[in-house]
Formats: sequence, structure tokens, C-alpha cells
Amino acid sequence: MLVARKQKIKFGNPMVGEVFLKYPPAIREKLLYLREIVLELAKTTKGVGVIEETLKWGEPSYITSESGSGSTIRMHTVRGEPDKFALYFNCKTSLIDQFRQKFSTKLKFSGNRAIIFDLNEKFPLKEVKSCLVSALTYNQQKSKK
Repeated sequence: MLVARKQKIKFGNPMVGEVFLKYPPAIREKLLYLREIVLELAKTTKGVGVIEETLKWGEPSYITSESGSGSTIRMHTVRGEPDKFALYFNCKTSLIDQFRQKFSTKLKFSGNRAIIFDLNEKFPLKEVKSCLVSALTYNQQKSKK
């Protein structure tokens, strides 16, 4: 268990908890918040099922391994920018293009793989939740086309 924000957090994979412990406190808090959102949306979004929490490239990653409904979601810092963190998506999907079309004025992007956040800016919760639901259901949506 990892103690953060004065509460105990259970990780399905203890190695993921160890990675969270290594983040600077302000970034850790934001990434733990993103983690909570991902796990909650997985529970409440039809067809998603249990999320596997693992590490990909040493970064906390969330996979819809039970249902196969979505694309992998990763979260981590932004290299060389200590006040920034990001949600990373598979660059071979159309997810970032979709997000850009919907939220070009509300979110910041990096190439075809990430949504970038600044510690000092207001967090766009509504938009982020929409993007995460799209990622968690990406394969479902793709198969409906």
C-alpha cells in the first residue's frame, strides 16, 4: 500500500505504487487523481470491466485486459518539464485526433500521443473524463464502425 494524501491507496501491482512514490509530491498528487478518475470511469462505463494496472516503459498504465474494450492509457511526467504531466495514448490510434477535434481550445496536445497538463493551470475535468471514456471504449467503438 502507498500512503498518499493521508489515505492508503491499494495498488493491484505493487511496482506501480513504487513508481508513484518516486514522483515529486505535486505531480504525484495529480497523477493519483488521474488514476482515481480512470479506475472510477472503468467501473461506471458499460462494457469496460476490470482494469489491469501495470507498468509500460516504467510508467503507470491502465489496460482493459478483461474486456478488451479500450486502448492502453499511460500517465507520467513530461520529460524536461518539471511542472508538467501527461496522459499518453497509443499513437497508432485515432484518439488524439478525436480529442483535438472536440477540445482543441480546452486541452494541450503533444503530437499524436499525449494530452499535456500544467501543475499551475486549472484541470479540465469534464474534457479529460470524455477523453478517458473514449480511450476505455476505443475498441468497442472501432468494431461498431
